Amino acid sequence: MLEIYATAGRYNRVMPRGALRPITIAGPAGALEALWKEPEGEHRGCAVVAHAHPMHGGTMHFKVVFRLARALSRAGFGVMRFNFRGVGGSSGVHDFGRGETNDFLAALDEAQRRAGLPAIAAGFSFGSTVALAAGEPDARVAALIAAGLPLSRWNFETVERIEKPALLISGERDEFADPAGLASAARSRFTHARLELLAEADHFFRGHLEAFEEKVFDFASGRFEVAGAGPPTPGAAPAAAGGRP
Repeated sequence: MLEIYATAGRYNRVMPRGALRPITIAGPAGALEALWKEPEGEHRGCAVVAHAHPMHGGTMHFKVVFRLARALSRAGFGVMRFNFRGVGGSSGVHDFGRGETNDFLAALDEAQRRAGLPAIAAGFSFGSTVALAAGEPDARVAALIAAGLPLSRWNFETVERIEKPALLISGERDEFADPAGLASAARSRFTHARLELLAEADHFFRGHLEAFEEKVFDFASGRFEVAGAGPPTPGAAPAAAGGRP
């Protein structure tokens, strides 16, 4: 099922801020620098947000990553954004997506410990490919968000089909994914995709970040469940059945 939206809307929602804390995560290649944001309003689970390509200057401080995190927090999710290995204060070296997928899962472990399930796996550009690869097979993840999915540089090498509910959000002028190609991928590679195309926006959503944040919030405000998971249990240890292999 594919839903396609074209929008140039505005995001005007005002909510109290959730606390933001710098933390360190024990990652598979060493310490990972991260920011933890508490959920705002109803506590509904956790989310992890991954940044753009480390070799092209991507960090967890990118505007798109910040907007993703804020929208998810406003929708009730505790949000972990982090720097991949070798970026900022994170240990290790770039591993071309393989090690970065494990970094994402380490961040998910800690996010679950802090805010419970269900989880949303989200990312921007390169980070969106990591979120899809890590989140689709993980039983804890109930939904996926891919912002600026770079189809010209990634062709689902690590995941054949996406069965979970997914938001694909892109600018109509994205340099790395034309709208027709993205719509085709959404139909052929996703079972439950919502495709949002922001009019006049480029890969970085310049000038359209409010509309971008609004659409992420709308999607994340839906109800998501993971098999066998009850209400979110902040502080609980990962359940054996829901943990990663």
